[in-house]
Amino acid sequence: MSTPVLEAKGISRHFGGVKALEEVNFRVYPGEICALIGDNGAGKSTLTKILSGADRPDSGTLSVDGKPVVFDSPGSAQQHGISTVYQDLALAPELTPVDNLFLGHETLRGGLAGKLGVLNRGSMRAKAVEQFARLGVNLRSLSVPISSLSGGQRQSVAIARAAMWAGRVIFMDEPTAALGVVQTDRVLQLIRQVRDTGIAVVLISHNMPQVLEIADRVEVLRLGRSVAQMPIANLRVDDLVSLMTSGTCAAMEGV
Repeated sequence: MSTPVLEAKGISRHFGGVKALEEVNFRVYPGEICALIGDNGAGKSTLTKILSGADRPDSGTLSVDGKPVVFDSPGSAQQHGISTVYQDLALAPELTPVDNLFLGHETLRGGLAGKLGVLNRGSMRAKAVEQFARLGVNLRSLSVPISSLSGGQRQSVAIARAAMWAGRVIFMDEPTAALGVVQTDRVLQLIRQVRDTGIAVVLISHNMPQVLEIADRVEVLRLGRSVAQMPIANLRVDDLVSLMTSGTCAAMEGV
């Protein structure tokens, strides 16, 4: 197997007397969908914050493409091609899909206009159209406030934005939690599209049937420890539940 695009070894994080993570290992490979699962309190949120630069571990190491790295902020992680789509999406509701796609990455016009902060909206729109087309994202309009779009379309814009500025890994926290069946199917297809571009996707989810449907591999946390790193093939919902609650399952025999 290839070198992990992002790997964590021996990650520990304590909050006073609470051991949120203890010697946790994690890895994700280029062009795969890796599900990060665990019961409430297993440490998923803490690990995700560390891997995306929002928190620092007490001990352990991180590497990108096999090279040691230190993330001291989300911006630092983004510089290494790592981004996160949180449940609240972090979109500006009054701005258009194009403006949201370039939020924090605005393109300025050349010359004096650019020095005065004038945006090159033509260039931004053209690149947005290209990005949405590349990922198969179909929006009702690129010119309306994003608050007027459906939940699935807003989620699609957030994912497309992360894919545009993250060249290696995207963390997605419960990306279909508030969506209906049709919108969920569209978002899952978009996640596959992102994976097929070579970007690794880490899916944090409590929806086990969905994990089985879309993930290539699963990493399981239990009580702040790593208990499994294995392909999703041949696993069942009962296996995933058993891994989260007891740290083992029948499918682990011989693995």
